[in-house]
This record gives sequence, structure tokens and C-alpha cells, in this order.
Amino acid sequence: MAHGTRDPEGVAVVEALVDRVRALRPDLRVERCFLDLLAPSLTEALARLRGEVILVPLLLGAGYHVRVDIPEALASALHLRARVAGALGPHPLLADALNDRLAEAGWGTDDGPVVLASAGSTDPDANADAAAMASLLRVRLASRHDVLPAYLCAAGPSPAEAVAALRAEGHSRIAVAPYLMGPGFFARRAAHAGGCLTSAPLGTHASLARLVALRYDEALGGVPSATSPPSCSPR
Repeated sequence: MAHGTRDPEGVAVVEALVDRVRALRPDLRVERCFLDLLAPSLTEALARLRGEVILVPLLLGAGYHVRVDIPEALASALHLRARVAGALGPHPLLADALNDRLAEAGWGTDDGPVVLASAGSTDPDANADAAAMASLLRVRLASRHDVLPAYLCAAGPSPAEAVAALRAEGHSRIAVAPYLMGPGFFARRAAHAGGCLTSAPLGTHASLARLVALRYDEALGGVPSATSPPSCSPR
């Protein structure tokens, strides 16, 4: 279940990521849908399925879609036995992907601080997830410099504000790491936050496909996880 975007490159990233999951788990039937803007919607996708399904959100935090939209769609899918996996983030596999994207952009571990630019949410828990991801990235980078969480909408500081605050502290080299699934409006906004460089979004990094499979297994019950939500079986 991807968020959905009008950006063709963003749609292509979702399709390519789903293909990577299919290649990783050829034993499974893997379908995809969108929670907003694009078809098939979650409701349309559920209507075509039968039996037991595992719903894996291709979302980096547990915001409105996870708390409201998905349960509402499941409440109308009485013909299914459904379980909902946890959102992808925060997780060390995402820290691996963010680290690689920074390295690909030419950023060294001790070049300076990093601003982690997440989408942002009106849900404090979703923003707390982004802050936790910043801490995981700080550990993964093993750097003497900090990783600051920032939010592209609905919360603060914005990436531009975080970059400005770091410059005011005397830092001359600052990287912006988009904590985003793919290209689109938010990725373009992150690129204009004023950092020395901006890494690419997570995209189709191999760690994301592994994490999708892991969340599936957690929901199925094969892997224990303190962060996975309880299964949801509509009645």
C-alpha cells in the first residue's frame, strides 16, 4: 500500500520497489495499491482478493493512513481475513539505505551534520518516528556530527530552518537526507533547503525490499516485533 503521487517518477519507484519484493519473495502473490491519488485504491484492491491477506504499508511512519484510512477500508472488506503490518519506519535497515544514499551523493561520515528531511505529519507519533529514525541514522553514520530531524510540512523545524540553525552554530558543510520513499513535491522541496548537497530519496534500495518482506513476516507471526501492531481481522 503506497501513499500515491502524481509524479510519474514517484509512481515508477513504487512499481520498481514492488517488483523487487516479488523477486525477493517469489513464493508470494504480491499486489500493490495506493492510499491516495492513484488507482487501484485500497478498497478496489481488497474487493478483488479472497481469503487471507497481509497488508504492508509502504509508509515510513504510522500516521493518518495507518490509524484511520486502512482500518476504514478493512471494515468494508468483510470477505477477507486481513492482518496489517507495521509501517516501515523507524528501522535500522532504513538507516542503511539513508547512509548509502548519502555516500552516493559524495558525503563522508565526518563532513558535517545531517538534516533528515521527513514529510511531517499532524500526528505527533508519526513525527516522533522520524526523530527516532534520525537517532538510528546518527548511530549508523558513526559520526561525531549530529543528525537533526526536520519536517517538510505540518511540523517544525522545516529542513531550511534546521540548515539555517546549523549554519548559525558555525557549521559550513551540511547535508540534507530526504527521508522519503521517492521523488516528488517533497523531494524537490528538500533539495532547496540550503544544504551543501541533498541525497536521493530511498527509492528502490535493496534494504527497502528486505524490510517489506520483514514486515510481512512479522504480521504473519513468523518474526517477533515489539513495534508491529496487532493483527486486524474485520468481522
